Amino acid sequence: MECVLGVVGRDFAVVAADTSAVQSILVHKSDEDKVMVLDSHKLMGASGEPGDRVQFTEYIQKNLHLYQFRNNIPLSTAATANFTRGELATALRKNPYSVNILLAGYDADVGASLYYIDYIATFHKIEKGAFGYGAYFCLSLMDKLYRPDMSVEEAVDLVDKCIKEIRLRLVVAPQKFIIKIVDKDGAREYARRAYTDSPSEAATVTA
Repeated sequence: MECVLGVVGRDFAVVAADTSAVQSILVHKSDEDKVMVLDSHKLMGASGEPGDRVQFTEYIQKNLHLYQFRNNIPLSTAATANFTRGELATALRKNPYSVNILLAGYDADVGASLYYIDYIATFHKIEKGAFGYGAYFCLSLMDKLYRPDMSVEEAVDLVDKCIKEIRLRLVVAPQKFIIKIVDKDGAREYARRAYTDSPSEAATVTA
């Protein structure tokens, strides 16, 4: 029951995901970080088979570090998204990865951006998006409430509303979520959300 969502605001991007590691009817752990910090100004939120997700996101992260080490310059967010899409497309015809990605980043010349890349290498630049079962509830909510000029607080409030809807309507809803942000100051964890058994009750927040 994975949920990954992302939003682009005025000069930042937010990526959030549940922290449950689930297989079939079992919850193996509830502190799995599915939003990887690729480098100083990039985030990769991923959903899919746990092994593929961990292996592929680490593969992309290490290749970005290698490129920067060799060339003394980091890849832009657009270049990273195209590289990621290319690797998924190549693997699709050999040993495909079952992984869906929301890639967010900040570049000094273009600002914040968000890219949608799914397991069959479909590639789009977007302003808002979601993967997993949570997408069934989040996308319509985003269509209604999203604005391109949102502040950080407004974007996080939209994410919280999406999480609340997931908690209210999904049969087996995740208990915990992590929210990360990327802007001119870099990529970092913004907050965590931990919920009680009742989705109508207020969340506890840890920064």
